[in-house]
Amino acid sequence: MPRLNADTKTQIKKLDPKSLQDIVIKMASKDKMVYDYIMINYLDKEFGEELLFEETKADLQKIFVKQYKGFTDQLRVANMLAACIKRINEFTKVSKNKVLEAELLVLVLEYPFSLPKDFFGTAFTQFDTKVATIVKRLITLVTKRLHEDLQLDYKDRINHYLEILHKYSQHNDTVYDLPEEI
Repeated sequence: MPRLNADTKTQIKKLDPKSLQDIVIKMASKDKMVYDYIMINYLDKEFGEELLFEETKADLQKIFVKQYKGFTDQLRVANMLAACIKRINEFTKVSKNKVLEAELLVLVLEYPFSLPKDFFGTAFTQFDTKVATIVKRLITLVTKRLHEDLQLDYKDRINHYLEILHKYSQHNDTVYDLPEEI
């Protein structure tokens, strides 16, 4: 993304309101992230973020049922998890609400942990690594970005995830580096 220098900022500030409106409308119609940003921060401050959160949850549900490439179930689920994280990243670029981000991560993690436990620990470590990376992101978010009161809401769930990962995927370096519990 280009950095705006002082000259460019001055020129933008000198633009007339009609030109600025045309630019905003054009950008919002071409880029969903710009549209979402404008919606949350200017047009619907009260409910915009919640609507975007619900839309993201609906998108994740669609991703869960979509078929992904891979010659094993583990690789297909790993590719699905990558698509989920991509969608969550789009959400976090627009919304800085860490609680909603944590809720989305938990929603995504419920999928692999609802699968049979023999999914973990196979020779296809891409699955184990992807799940461990998402758990690590959730741990970092909960322990470093959320208030201590909110940490209690996630502690048991995260510890359950860690227990399963350490039990079935201990051979994986990403899992090995995770704490035993938070």
